Amino acid sequence: MSRHPEVKWAQREDKVYITVLLADTKDAKVNLAPEGVFTFSASAGQHEYDLKLELFDKVNVEESKSNIGERSVFCILEKAEAKWWNKLLSGDGKTPHYVKVDWDKWADEDDDAGPAADLDMGGMDFSKFGDMGGMGGMPGMGMGGMGMPGMGGMGMPGMGGMGMPDMGDFSMGDDLEDSDDEGQEAETKTGATSKEAGEEKTEAAATSS
Repeated sequence: MSRHPEVKWAQREDKVYITVLLADTKDAKVNLAPEGVFTFSASAGQHEYDLKLELFDKVNVEESKSNIGERSVFCILEKAEAKWWNKLLSGDGKTPHYVKVDWDKWADEDDDAGPAADLDMGGMDFSKFGDMGGMGGMPGMGMGGMGMPGMGGMGMPGMGGMGMPDMGDFSMGDDLEDSDDEGQEAETKTGATSKEAGEEKTEAAATSS
């Protein structure tokens, strides 16, 4: 049989803070409906926990968000209409014993100074309720499983295929330059030999005369 976790709540004119106190939760699921139905389920230790709260008024699901921590689940619910609620839950019934006021976060209507009265969340990482349906599949996708094969398949063959022809082209260019240099050296040597032959003929003619 499932149990109910302890819940604390507080509010501002435009939002409601709900904290579900449950440590070491597993498979925690939090859901919110526009008409103001908040549900929670999780396992902790040997027990299963679930919670359903029919809130005092409607909420903006898209702008509401939650943070699942090691010892609690903290939710910020945006009210559909910015106004103070008389209580957390709808109906005339008695508030369940496991739902209590969160005096650490509480602010009276006279004390609320708008956005300046918002809580300091201390860098909490929140997930929006509107995005939670899509986030459920992310762990199974695994960036490591997608990234490594793609990198190996693209990077190494591409480098091998591109690098070798380029190196061959460069080496051929060097051979051509060497051939040109050798040709110039051959021409220089030939010119030098012709000049020496001419000088010898001139000396021979001078001797004969």
